Amino acid sequence: MTGKGTAAILMAGTLLAAPLQAATLDEVKQRGELKCGVNSGLPGFSNPDDKGVWKGLDVDLCRGIAAAIFNDAGKVQYIPLNAKERLTALQSGEIDVLSRNTTWTSSRDTELGINFTGVNYYDGQGFLINKNLGVSSAKELDGAAICIQSGTTTELNVADYFRRNGIGYSAVVFDTSEQTVQGLEAGRCDVLTSDLSQLYALRIKLSKPDDAVALPEVISKEPLGPSVRQGDDQWFNVVKWTHFAMVNAEELGITKANVDSMKTSENPDVRRLLGLEADFGKGMGLDKDWAYRIIKQVGNYGEIFETNVGQSSPLKIDRGLNALWTEGGLQYAPPVR
Repeated sequence: MTGKGTAAILMAGTLLAAPLQAATLDEVKQRGELKCGVNSGLPGFSNPDDKGVWKGLDVDLCRGIAAAIFNDAGKVQYIPLNAKERLTALQSGEIDVLSRNTTWTSSRDTELGINFTGVNYYDGQGFLINKNLGVSSAKELDGAAICIQSGTTTELNVADYFRRNGIGYSAVVFDTSEQTVQGLEAGRCDVLTSDLSQLYALRIKLSKPDDAVALPEVISKEPLGPSVRQGDDQWFNVVKWTHFAMVNAEELGITKANVDSMKTSENPDVRRLLGLEADFGKGMGLDKDWAYRIIKQVGNYGEIFETNVGQSSPLKIDRGLNALWTEGGLQYAPPVR
């Protein structure tokens, strides 16, 4: 069944209302491109370069989905969204997938009609200050003015943290992350708070990045990941397994450079992932080489992390919690079998 809304199903003599499948994959295929909601400008995660080409960790997730579907990672329309409008854009069908540094929370997962498909970046909220402020701990920020982006989890996290520690603050609220960093630089606030990954990205936008430093406290859990509308399990699986394919590829040592030579591997896990044994794309409505396409055109998880936010990028973020589980991190993918 396709379309939106509900259908009446007769079961054991009782008329039940059941959700119809939205058939997002069919719509994307017919359209010929993926509509991906991204941050309007967050270096390392989703940001257009000087030629207007979108790049970043979240962007590469969308490119991976397009590669799996079309065998062409370029078939993506990027729709920049601020924090306030991002979830509404997904709910309304303006976008097919939201891949925009968004925290997975219980209320978002259960009350808004959306499903998070996984975590592509484990993060936590922190504080960025000007070194001249002369403090070394967030507990020394009593009375500070704090720049905060509205429509984010950071607002409640800050309120909770300062309440627990019995200290006060004044919030200076902005609509966009760009405005928050401008507020810090202009002296409208003493502190900028956000996810640590975002603080790294915003720090390089300062005229004097070396004058800013992150305080040691991490005050929250911020599991960031893509999300889709509820009611379409097939599409949920496509987005979820795109990320899992990248993580499994890194664990198995499959890269953009060696993916073709790895087709001769006798390792059954490698052969299943690359579509050489059995057809694990069929259940998602994809071709059997769906994961090969992702790795060949986009790369494994370690590659996209390193290029976009890791030591090879301007952000130079350590893998930390985003290392593979075999390396002491939290990135772990179910097997393809």
